Amino acid sequence: MVQIFKIVSWLEGISYILLLFIATPIKYLYKDPTYVKWLGMPHGLFFMLYIALAIVLKFDFKWTNKEFINVCLLSIIPFGTFFVGKYLKK
Repeated sequence: MVQIFKIVSWLEGISYILLLFIATPIKYLYKDPTYVKWLGMPHGLFFMLYIALAIVLKFDFKWTNKEFINVCLLSIIPFGTFFVGKYLKK
């Protein structure tokens, strides 16, 4: 389960970065929403999977509420999911 979570966290992070720093500027600078449409759905799926796996791991690792909230907040911060390994070392 941990290995899957690591993969999902990387995919979620990469999709978020691509969406924020490539697709969104293209949408507003060139009036072309195509890339947002292409990247938005996979990112949304990875985000939901990330949160679902975080909930499962909360009980497996016996995270405190603060640790769980931190893991969830990492999914909102650009590049944050790349640092989730700190919580998986226990």
